[in-house]
Amino acid sequence: MKESKPTIYDPNFLPNTIYSGVPSWLNLSVIENDNDLKGLDAAVIGVPWEGGCTIGGYSPTTEGPKAIRSTSIRYTGYLPDYDQDCFDYLRVADFGDTQVQNGNYDFTFNAIREKVSKLLDRKIIPITFGGDHGIAYPIISEIAKRHPKKVGILHFDAHLDNYESFGNDLYARCSPFYRLYKDENMDPTKIVHIGIRGPRNHRKEFQNAKNHGATVILANEIHESGWKKSIEKAINIAFKDTEFVYITICSDFLDAACMPQGPQDMGGLTSYQLNMMVHEAGKAGAKGFDFVEIYPDTLSLQTAAHVANWAALYYLNGLANNFK
Repeated sequence: MKESKPTIYDPNFLPNTIYSGVPSWLNLSVIENDNDLKGLDAAVIGVPWEGGCTIGGYSPTTEGPKAIRSTSIRYTGYLPDYDQDCFDYLRVADFGDTQVQNGNYDFTFNAIREKVSKLLDRKIIPITFGGDHGIAYPIISEIAKRHPKKVGILHFDAHLDNYESFGNDLYARCSPFYRLYKDENMDPTKIVHIGIRGPRNHRKEFQNAKNHGATVILANEIHESGWKKSIEKAINIAFKDTEFVYITICSDFLDAACMPQGPQDMGGLTSYQLNMMVHEAGKAGAKGFDFVEIYPDTLSLQTAAHVANWAALYYLNGLANNFK
């Protein structure tokens, strides 16, 4: 496997997959053989999944992993904020996409579990780009099998996503955390929902969170108390008496002004606040990350895909402090 370094500043690198195809994330090595996972600290997985659409029609979340990888070619692992390059300490590669059959939950979620398990069994941190938020359930429940009642969740979102079901659909993007509340290996009191706000929520969702003991940090609290106090509070809850803390991010955690290619929710947070918060979570030792619910389109700046890359790199930079 080649060196784990982005290639943007390599004058000898001639990109030949940007327009003819989809590059790997940051043009890092692509893992095509499970044996090549040896020695990795983290690996990227794409899940181009579109389950039941809860607002009717189609939201092109299937295009998310491709858009994120395609825009990632701009970036390195160095952040002047901390004068640190995460790839000085972390060995990362791209493990490709999971197999999906859109609309077929059983097939796709089993494929997600299988691919994530290959990383978890090797103590490799999964970095997952979706796809709709339904994918959080198979990923997190697979983690919980290995750490029963010892998994903490930092869930960044405008919505609680804890509906019992969407009609007859138990695994829709609005329901993954209800499935996790009910998972025999999960302790719901270790789940922190961060950034919740707005008129696309329902009273029943708040009742579900309260009934199961999950913590809700409203967007108002973050705006009024500041991102530092908010993430400290979330970290204290998610990391207490746990063995594995996972970060899951829906794009609509961000205000619509920062997320023109995702669900449009006002009154949200900035990309700066998100980057700072996930960096703190990485420093604290969170061992997994996903970013979901971007809706790429053509002839645009692909802002949503860029935000996902920034969030992942800020997380990895924080995480790297644990590998020095």
